[in-house]
Amino acid sequence: MKGLFQMRKENQRVEKLCSFYVSDWHFATMLLPYINHKIEEQINVITLLENNIRANIVTLVKKLNLKNEEEILEIRWEKINSKKYGDIHQLLDLEVNEKKENIILINGSRDYIEKNNENIQRWVEKEKVSNIKIINFFEVTEFNHHMVEILNSHDRVLNTSGEREITDVFEGYKKEA
Repeated sequence: MKGLFQMRKENQRVEKLCSFYVSDWHFATMLLPYINHKIEEQINVITLLENNIRANIVTLVKKLNLKNEEEILEIRWEKINSKKYGDIHQLLDLEVNEKKENIILINGSRDYIEKNNENIQRWVEKEKVSNIKIINFFEVTEFNHHMVEILNSHDRVLNTSGEREITDVFEGYKKEA
């Protein structure tokens, strides 16, 4: 994934995080408190999911008794076929709010994550949009052998305790050039 998302940060404020999960249930359980908090901060949440997780989200939202239940359920938790630039361009034109911070959550296979990151990069550079945070979610069993490569291509990590510096989560990690 070298060069997955090299952004000219001096022109646009784009931050890229990664997160790791072990199952769809773990993904949803870890994500919901974070999303609930971001909704309280008036941050716009956009999802690009290769698999439908709405049923898991609905079940967990009811059990967790979250403050922003309605807003969480309004987020698109269904899969979206979005590997083509035209699809992403159209979706981001509709969903990105230029007056707010925007978080784009991407979950899927390696190809799905890479293609969507490339397409978002093209869109951001073309539209000169700022205040974008991308969070790529990787299933540990699929990406375990690529962990260092993944960490090297991201700015920070999201885990159950929130957004953290990579070195705070992965002791002994040193970013490779």
